[in-house]
Amino acid sequence: MSERAATSLDTRLLDAGAPDDVAEAVRLLRAGRLVAVPTETVYGLAGNAADPAAVRAIFAAKGRPTDHPLIVHLADAAAMPRWARDIPADAWTLADAFWPGPLTLLLHRHPDAPAEVAGGRATIGLRVPAHPVLRGILRALDGGLAAPSANPYQRLSPTTAAQVLAGLDGRIDAVLDGGACTVGLESTIVDLTGSMPRILRAGPITRAQLEAVLGRGVDFPTAHATAVPGNVAVHYRPRTPLLAMDAARLRARLATLAPDARIALAYLDPALPVAAPGIVAATRMPADKPGYARALYGTLHALDALGVDAIWLETPPQDEAWRDVHDRLSRAATPG
Repeated sequence: MSERAATSLDTRLLDAGAPDDVAEAVRLLRAGRLVAVPTETVYGLAGNAADPAAVRAIFAAKGRPTDHPLIVHLADAAAMPRWARDIPADAWTLADAFWPGPLTLLLHRHPDAPAEVAGGRATIGLRVPAHPVLRGILRALDGGLAAPSANPYQRLSPTTAAQVLAGLDGRIDAVLDGGACTVGLESTIVDLTGSMPRILRAGPITRAQLEAVLGRGVDFPTAHATAVPGNVAVHYRPRTPLLAMDAARLRARLATLAPDARIALAYLDPALPVAAPGIVAATRMPADKPGYARALYGTLHALDALGVDAIWLETPPQDEAWRDVHDRLSRAATPG
């Protein structure tokens, strides 16, 4: 960890609704400092993507390996050629359909784009976020912001400013509070460097949506070796052991739960015996996919703070629309 990251900082809480605070966030970012910013997906730990020192500070603050690439956030699609080369027609088509929004495009990195932001790789991930305050900051900076999730590496992603502070207070310069994130899960990542578009990380933009816009098939491997954000076996994980299971298995475990157990529960089925002895807290999750995605990280943050022995979570439906939720749960859950 760098000397700067090892020294505790006075992390300031700024208000995204106050113009002076937004201007202060812009000033800090121009100076190469780190500011956690709201996006529609999760809060991002932002630094000037064109400044290798700022990028290295992001890795240090998160405790993230420096070969794990970051996503560069842009004000609009017109900025893509500053960061990527040989941009295919599919990129412009998808940008026109889904930007601003929760879609990241993996492209060939422009030679002038710092290697640090791409983890030393020849590719780069680009996204235009939908949050109006962040887009205003990007326009003011006239550049790109590297902004991975604003949390310690492999821990739960934050969807509120308070969750950012719980993980990074003292490690970064400021948090810009823009309220709760409206989507709640990280963006879909699509690789456009090959002959066929390929989803590398499931997200809110589905394969069906991508194929409808492109007019052709999109590959969606169940596993791949391409290094992209979130593509590690352990990620998005609470400190409390998390066990994810379907309703039948959860019901069976509840039936044998010891009265002196300390379990927190996140569930969908209203018929489950959630008042059973040993259940310290029970949160019913929204049944609709957008609502569930919005609530997931916040629920896990809240249950993680209770000091229980384990979190038991009922898994949602097994279909394509929920694939991003299942991806996050598979990385967050404790094996067993």
